Amino acid sequence: MPDVIMPRLSDTMEEGELSRWMKQVGDEIHKGDVLAEIETDKATMDLEAFDNGVLEQLLVVAGSLVPIGEAVARIGDGSNIVKDGATPAAPVATAATAATAAPVATTAPVATAASVADTAAPAAPAAVAPVVVAPAPVSTGELRTSPLARKIGREHGIDLHTIAGTGPQGRITRTDVDTAILAQASAASAPVPVAAAAAPTAVSTDSVSVPVSRIRAVTARRLTESQAVPHFFLTSVVNVERLVAFRADVNASLETVGSKVSLNDLFVRACAVVLRAHPEVNASWGDGVILRHNHVNVGVAVATDDGLLVPVVADADQKSLATIATETRALAGLARTGSLSLAQMSGGTFTISNLGMFGIDSFTAVLNPPEAGILAIGAATEVPQVQGGQLVSVPMVKITLTVDHRVLDGAVAAAFLRDLTQLLEEPLRIVL
Repeated sequence: MPDVIMPRLSDTMEEGELSRWMKQVGDEIHKGDVLAEIETDKATMDLEAFDNGVLEQLLVVAGSLVPIGEAVARIGDGSNIVKDGATPAAPVATAATAATAAPVATTAPVATAASVADTAAPAAPAAVAPVVVAPAPVSTGELRTSPLARKIGREHGIDLHTIAGTGPQGRITRTDVDTAILAQASAASAPVPVAAAAAPTAVSTDSVSVPVSRIRAVTARRLTESQAVPHFFLTSVVNVERLVAFRADVNASLETVGSKVSLNDLFVRACAVVLRAHPEVNASWGDGVILRHNHVNVGVAVATDDGLLVPVVADADQKSLATIATETRALAGLARTGSLSLAQMSGGTFTISNLGMFGIDSFTAVLNPPEAGILAIGAATEVPQVQGGQLVSVPMVKITLTVDHRVLDGAVAAAFLRDLTQLLEEPLRIVL
């Protein structure tokens, strides 16, 4: 009887909250069926079945915090159905549930991102649910919360000791914290009572509180971590006259297949080629050691309504320009619709961020930890230049490399930027 276990969904994950069961005991299960939703500090993920059969037992209740590798359900042939164990409707985990917990199995389910957007977030209640607030909160032991609840509470300044948890055994869930945030906001904006005889007082506010999406919250946390990294910046100016002409030639040749290459695609491919030649830049810092990566995976920053996402073009140095163009367009579309999987956002070894389409001449990008470098690309600007004794207008682009100084020194990073500039100015080498 195969066990369904709590999978590791990120490098930093140690436990996950099984927030909702999608299947019930006795249901027929097919490989790939979504069994449950799992919340981590990054996203809500789908837990998929790895085997065919019948769901015979649920080992944890919805809302439980489960360590990685611990069994959460069992799938079999239907001959050992257990309905007196944990079920998603049970409000509190029982001793029987704990007794039925199985050891880690060798087979693991496949987890995919249901959505990067907060699709599993609870709708705002019509009326503020009651929140138990103690006059002088006193911790009675270990605070039982989900990792997401702790994270959201920290970001909004909520003392979790003042919240009555509605999860199993009083565990504080994300819903409890969201309710407390709403109550706090409601209390802050409530008008002050006045005497009955006094004239009504108009209440005005100078600002509006905007709830933070999960993507924005994760971005804030990661970029705060990035600012603690010692880094420096290098800027180069690239003559992109030949690059623009090269792109026009490539697009003309691809017109029959309905594909098109952007300047950003050329930058992705160029960075990948130069990273292959400079493995010391295709690296990251990890717990006192420098990790040089065997794969060149270029992340591309994409702006969405919910925040910044960085889908990854894996093995970009081994892909053709047309393949990169098709893949980046598809990834950007998935990012904007909140459909990126965890795999499509993981494993990056270098990132590029392009604000040229907004008319930004130059900027410095914040490192995307743990990567050692990120390239900021500005707009192509016409600059007067003397060529052959004549004054001509030449399109120039400023590119700025942000570098983790723990991994790279100035001379090494400068050599990388020099070679990248030369490649962009001799674009035929990009496809060789």
